Parts: sequence; structure tokens; C-alpha cells
Amino acid sequence: MPRFSIIVPSHGVAGRLSLALDSVLAQSFGDFELIPVCDAPDAPAAGLVAGYAGRDPRVTPVHSPPSAGLAGARNTGTRAARGTYLLFLDGDDTLAPGALAALDARLAATGDVDVLYAEHERVPWWEGEPANPAAPLLAKAPRDAFTPAEAPRITGVLLPAWSAAYRRAFLTERRIAFPEGHFTDIGFGSLVTLHAERIAVLRSVVVRHLLRRQGSRLNLPGEHHTELLDRIEPVLAAAGGLGLPADRSGPLFEQLFALVLKTAAHPRRLPHRRRRAFFRRAGRLYRRHRPAGLRRPGGSLGVQHRLLAAGAYTAFRALRGARQRLSAAARLLPRPRGLRTRLYYRRQLRRRIDPNLAVYCAYWGRGYACSPAAIHAKAAELAPHIRSVFLVEPGQAHTVPEGVEHAVIGSRRSWQVLARAKYLVNNANFAEGVVKREGSVHVQTQHGTPLKKMGVDQSTYPVVAAASGSFTKLLGRVDRWDFNLSSNTHSTQMWERAFPGRYEHLEYGYPRNDVLYTATAEDVARIRRELGVPEGRTAVLYAPTHRDWSTGFEGGLDLEAFCEAAGEDVVVLLRAHYFYDLGRARGTGRILDVTGHRSSEEVCLAADALVTDYSSIMFDYANLDRPIVVYADDWEVYTETRGVYFDLMAEPPGPVARTPQELARVFRDGVYASPESAELRAAFRARFCQFDDGRAAERVVRRVLLGEPPEAIGPVLPLADRVPAPAAATPVRS
Repeated sequence: MPRFSIIVPSHGVAGRLSLALDSVLAQSFGDFELIPVCDAPDAPAAGLVAGYAGRDPRVTPVHSPPSAGLAGARNTGTRAARGTYLLFLDGDDTLAPGALAALDARLAATGDVDVLYAEHERVPWWEGEPANPAAPLLAKAPRDAFTPAEAPRITGVLLPAWSAAYRRAFLTERRIAFPEGHFTDIGFGSLVTLHAERIAVLRSVVVRHLLRRQGSRLNLPGEHHTELLDRIEPVLAAAGGLGLPADRSGPLFEQLFALVLKTAAHPRRLPHRRRRAFFRRAGRLYRRHRPAGLRRPGGSLGVQHRLLAAGAYTAFRALRGARQRLSAAARLLPRPRGLRTRLYYRRQLRRRIDPNLAVYCAYWGRGYACSPAAIHAKAAELAPHIRSVFLVEPGQAHTVPEGVEHAVIGSRRSWQVLARAKYLVNNANFAEGVVKREGSVHVQTQHGTPLKKMGVDQSTYPVVAAASGSFTKLLGRVDRWDFNLSSNTHSTQMWERAFPGRYEHLEYGYPRNDVLYTATAEDVARIRRELGVPEGRTAVLYAPTHRDWSTGFEGGLDLEAFCEAAGEDVVVLLRAHYFYDLGRARGTGRILDVTGHRSSEEVCLAADALVTDYSSIMFDYANLDRPIVVYADDWEVYTETRGVYFDLMAEPPGPVARTPQELARVFRDGVYASPESAELRAAFRARFCQFDDGRAAERVVRRVLLGEPPEAIGPVLPLADRVPAPAAATPVRS
């Protein structure tokens, strides 16, 4: 029987789960079992957990459906546990180094207590200092093991479930489990201290809790706040049934109703129709369970207690005032440049949101492109009642197709539609001063699958961090997102890490890649003619990514020499990173510069094969099931400077060349189109082309613009059943 069983629910935190599991397995004290709780065997976290289980026999995963919630996951883990003591760790939190050794030493000193409370550290996502909120409370506890009557302020209400170790036999004997629904920690923790006979505390940090920047999800508005009363009512009944004296039940009562008053004092937490009923039900509970002789607190809090006891909701509502609403309004002041523009935008924000207006933007206004353009086009077909406006930079209006309404970024008209639009769709981010209005819907489409580190994950790479600007501002923009698109589970998990927020992941695929399945042979032939690809030639797309340490475009490859060495029928389509689109051609002869072509998807359709280094274009191009070659002449430098999420050299989409000579040989000898290359590509496609099937834009329009429920959205077509757009030539050479 292990000393500790550590139960780690994983729902919704697959991107950060490895940090939690690593923090447990790295403990110096090794007598434990680690029980990750996954949604299902095929859930995103299950594959990750299976790898840990294969490497360490102490890892024993179990499954609990998402519908069972956090309580169901913890209860499932408890039933599977064999340890003497149970610890609960959220999947995005970590155990502090030496935590298990400290718990074991303290238990050895106190004997077998029913519950051992410990300190925890609240760590902000990005900025701010860590805090230890449990320390002042636990500092007042006796030094040795004690009974609850000796420290009545320790009630389990103020301490989360993961801030303690619980004797498993005690929980089993008393039949204490996590109640279903929200506020489960309150119901569980309160019952633990009501029934515990021996308690002890450990005055050192055991858990480092990742404090969500937006605050607890429990504080979001919704019907779930009514469940707070469902959690406290059985606790109050149990306290009354035990006949506890007022000096013991009083602190529990005060702490529970402090939470009730906090909810009642934040009117936006509850729907308007529920506020009065919540207050009156709370008042009945207050009167029924108030301990005899309990003195109410003084000051404003005491007035709130009296109003609650009297059920005087109208007076309570008048008391709380409008301070919170004024504070929220101050935070929403717009910041566009120029006083007149700011005042104009502010006036527009006072107007009602137009429910049939959508605003789109791609690459900070570079033109009509990428997933925003694909969604825009599909919306015109499926949701014609919605007026759509595309934002472009000055001088880029010519990129917008005829008949598409557009506005120039920075103009009064652009600020007007940004203020009033119900839907805002972008593959990057809108301007800093754009306000997220209540009722508006922001869709982040992304523009690639992440190989290189993104978002806040860039912070530990000095060269990248220096060029990234303020991460605080970046996260402020993330706070505007309601939906975030993903083309594979890898992306879903990495976006969760890189851009922490409250948004919902839509694993619908990238709309810009729809055309890679819907284009016809005639479309491919037309695009090749427009790009100037000679008939009968093998077009190799060369698309290197940006180097953060470089100030200009450096291809890293002599393309003329490559063409000569690769074969006389090879032409190269050069597509530099869009940072280097200067509006002029760089190539001559057999080198066709397509950097300025607005559609990377059309360039992919025109190419018979792709050569890239670490660009995310490889993930999109893989949908075409055409040959891909990785040219990695500086992989070690790139990974050290920029950072990557996985080892591309170990899991490439095709042959890897490290020198120009190797690259030319791959094409000259036909290795790029060999069965071995196809096998690598098949594995790559299975992992990274999960959700791209030609219908991503339709799924987004139906879910977001038409409001169809998730269960009504058609499923993704299996990879084996998809037919990519045809290539212009069969890339088999000798």
C-alpha cells in the first residue's frame, strides 16, 4: 500500500498536464501512486498519460466522463486509490519540490490524523507576485495535532481541496465524497472538518496553484451560482445534527454566508430573474441554521447580515450601489489614437450592437486572405443576412475582391463597424484599443499549426521575447477571444498553454485549408498559369520561415544551384515569410518569386512538392498528400533561439536534408517521392491533419454566425475518406 495516492483530473488542461505529472514524478519521496483521470481512452490527455504509464509503473490512469465534472473525476480517482493518504492536484497545478517528503515527515510527527492541511502558493499566469493565502489561517493552529474545537476557524471553507492530505480510511468510513456540480470543494471541505477528529497543519507550501488571469471560472455569470446554496444547505444541516456549540459552528456559518453575500453583492453573477429568489432562499437558510447566540459582525457587513436575515432584497440591492459598474466602465475606455477618433469611437460604443454585422481582418490588414476570407465567403453563402466588412491597411484595398465591402484600418468607418459588430473574426489580433463589448463574439482563427513556441511560451527565449512586445498586452487581447480554431489536438493543447484564456476551442479545422480539398484539376492548372509555371515542369515550393535573430530575408539556400543539381525539369516557387513581402520579385529564370501572392493556399495547390525548414506551411501542405522535404541546416540554432514544441527531426513529414548537396540528391534520386517518404507523410498527416476536411468554414459559420448547437454540426470526415485536390504532375523521377 503506497503512502500517498495523488489524483489529477485532466479535463480541459491537456496542454499543461505534463507539468503537473512531471512535478509529482520528480518528487524525492517515491512511495506514491499517481492517478491521472482522463475523459476517455481516446481523449486528448489519454495519449499523453499512456506515455507516462508506459515509463513509470506508479502511474495508473482511470477514466471519468466530462459529464461527471470535477467531482466525478475526483471520486473516480478516490475509488481507484490504494494509498494511506489522498492528495488532489488540479491538472494545471504543480507539486512544490519536496512536498511529499514534507507531508510524510509531518505525518510521522503528528501520527495518523484525519486531515493534514498545508499551505499553497497562488502563482499568477504572467504578472504579479505569488501569494500564500492559507499561511495566516494555518499560523493560528496549534503546533501539534488538534481537534476541530481547538481551532474552529479552520473549517474547510477557505481551503481548497488540493491544499490538504486526507486519510483515505477516514473518508471511506464517513462516506465523504465530492458533491456533484459546482462549488464542490466547499461541500467536501466543510464535511471533512465537521467529521474529523484529529487535524494537523503543515506550515510549508505543498501545491503551486496556477491562478487564472481571468479569475475562477466559478465567478463567471450563470445559473450555476444557485448551486452554492445547494452545497451549503447539507453542510448546515450536518452541523445542526451534530449539535455543535456556537463557538464551533459560528465560524463555519460566518464563512459560508460570507460566500453567499459575496455572490449576492455581484449582481452580474446571477441572471436577473434568479437574483431575488437566490437572496430569499439564502435568507431562509440563514434564519433556519443561524447558531443560537451568534453575534453579527459590525459595520456594513453586519447590515448585510441583517438584511439577509430579513429577506429584504430591495434594500440590499440599494445598499450595494453601483461602484462595480463604474469600475467596469472605466476599464472599458477605448484607446484609439487621436482625441477626435477616441471620442467618435466612444460614441459608437454607446449605440446598440448590430446583430447582423460581422467584421473580418487577416494578417493585421494585409489583405483579403487566410481563414477570415474563407469564413467570409462561406457566410455569404449560408448566412446572407449578415453584413460583412473586411478591414485592410491603407493601400491594400485592391486585394479585396469586387463586391466585398471593406474599410481602411484607422478610418472613422473602421472604428464604427468595430464598435457595433456582433461578430469579429481575425487570424491575428485587432488593434489594442478595440473594446470587447458584452454580447459581441470574437473568433480567433489562428494562421498555422505551432511547431515553434508561441504566445507566453516565448518569454524564456530572450531574442523572441525582446521582439514580441508586452506579454501583458498580448494576454489582454486574448481575453477578447470567445472561440479559437484548431486543426488538430496538438494545436488545441499548445494554444491552451501559449494563450491562456476563457475561450472555447473549436476543433473544426482551418477554413483556409478547405480549398486544398475542394479545388479541381482546372483550378490547379489555372493557378499554375497565373504563377508562370511552365507546362510539364515539376514545381517545388520553397517556403522558409522567419528567423527571429535576422533583420532581413535570408533564404539559406542557393536556389539556382539547387535547380541545376536537382534536374532540368525543376522550377522553384519561392515564398518567403510574409514579413518580407516587399511587393517586388526576387527570382529570375527558374526561380519564380510568389512571396507577394495573397493566397498561400493557391501557391500550395500549384506546387508538386514542398521544401521548407520549420514553417507551419508544412502542416497545411500535408493535407494535399504531396511530397514534403525538410531542409534543416540550422535546426540546433533554431531550437535554442526560438524553441519548439516537438522534435521535427524525429517526426518529419518526409526526408530531412541538412546540406544543399543532400537536398539536391533527394530530388535528383527521387527519394522525395519514394514509398518511405510516403510512409513518413502518412504518420504526419494522421497527427496534424485531423480536422481539415474541406468543411471547416461551414462548421464555423453554422456554429458561430447561425448559432447552431455543437451536436448539430456535422462530424469531420475521416482522413481515409478525404480526397485532396489533384496535383498537376505525378512527382516520380529517376
